[in-house]
Amino acid sequence: MIAMNESNASRGHILVVDDEGSAREALDTLLEDSGYEVRTAPEGFKALGILEEWTCDILLTDLRMPIMDGVELIRKAQDLEGQLACIVMTAFGSIENAVEAMKAGADDYLTKPLNFEAVELLLERTMERIEMRRELDRLREEREAPQEMEETEITIVGNSPAMQQVVDMIDQVARSQATVLVTGASGTGKELVAQQIHEKSDRADGPFVRLHCAALSENLLESELFGHEKGAFTGATHQRKGRFEEADGGTLLLDEIGEIPEPTQVKLLRFLQQREFERVGGNETISVDVRIIAATNRDLEEAVRQGIFREDLYYRLNVINLQLPPLKARRDDIPLLARHFAAIYAEANDKEIERITPEAMEALKSYDWPGNVRELENAVERATVLASNQTLTLDDLPNDLEESPFGRDSNVRIPGSTLEDIERYAILETYESTGGSTSETADILDVSVRKIQYKLKEYRNEWNVDDEE
Repeated sequence: MIAMNESNASRGHILVVDDEGSAREALDTLLEDSGYEVRTAPEGFKALGILEEWTCDILLTDLRMPIMDGVELIRKAQDLEGQLACIVMTAFGSIENAVEAMKAGADDYLTKPLNFEAVELLLERTMERIEMRRELDRLREEREAPQEMEETEITIVGNSPAMQQVVDMIDQVARSQATVLVTGASGTGKELVAQQIHEKSDRADGPFVRLHCAALSENLLESELFGHEKGAFTGATHQRKGRFEEADGGTLLLDEIGEIPEPTQVKLLRFLQQREFERVGGNETISVDVRIIAATNRDLEEAVRQGIFREDLYYRLNVINLQLPPLKARRDDIPLLARHFAAIYAEANDKEIERITPEAMEALKSYDWPGNVRELENAVERATVLASNQTLTLDDLPNDLEESPFGRDSNVRIPGSTLEDIERYAILETYESTGGSTSETADILDVSVRKIQYKLKEYRNEWNVDDEE
């Protein structure tokens, strides 16, 4: 799975309600600087008016306010929007106030005076839960309406620059009729890209047919591609249409095209040149309207040089080349993919997964993923099944991740790690050893507190996960 279900939009929509103007303005400024879209209100009735016309993710409200207090506001707000997450702020901080707010539907609370690091961490954790819940809701809707799933556009998950180039290329390619060669290592999502091209093309109403070329012998491969007549070979008891005819009016994906034998290469070349063929054992020339997308994890140029793949066929297939990056070349997409797969497998296994710990997410980001997205999906599925509660931890992940620079062995590989990897490791390990003190971390590493705060914020933005409880 490749994915892109997040954009460069804000980190979330937050409504701040506080009768103290200075506190309200300070939160507005700080949250906007952190990438949130923020609206403010001085009291409950104005807040409700905003909620009636603005879609909000989190309501951040003071507990004690004149006219309408935070508890009453939460009750009324959730009547308007049942999925709204609510956090209360209180200067009193008593257990009684917190319990009252929780009973009214609050997700959590903060004590005044506010520590902005605590505010940001709590908002990050709340936003992650919101995103996971939305992903689960989407999957449940698809499960309850299976007839609509076939019409749902394939999800491309990822907003790294490398994947943005792929997505832009898909949009351009889909509008044409040109043959496309999709290349990339196993597990990078070549079939999903082919499906995306088909769904965005004017052939979307036609069939999308796939043939895995490496899994068949020469005779079976030709029969699968071109079909056969009755009696064409032993066991051919009736006429059978091939994949070209099945894909008429649509798209045919020839997966692992680099594995087809030379006699079949010749027949495929003829089809690409003339758009016609004969069934195995037949004389009738058949014409079809099919767009070809080929995919391979082999270096076809090298195969041409070695004489095992026809040069003229290579150029016929490689009209447009779309190369998919390995997962290790787009590590920033790993948190998005991990949450996406966690939601899918939580739904499949009737579990609730609300968060992935920073330690687990860092291990996922640091591992090289030789099996690419497919391997990541398998790892997250395993973690979801094994998770004993609503949190995925490092202990839930496969032991292979011990080889990660930030895995269980906690060793940076030298050589093998970048300076950025080493700096990240030093900051995170020191921060953890000090019990989460940015000032002590800065003293030990002999850098400014501002730099430590900046780096921690950068890491949290990459993970979009919260710190350990």
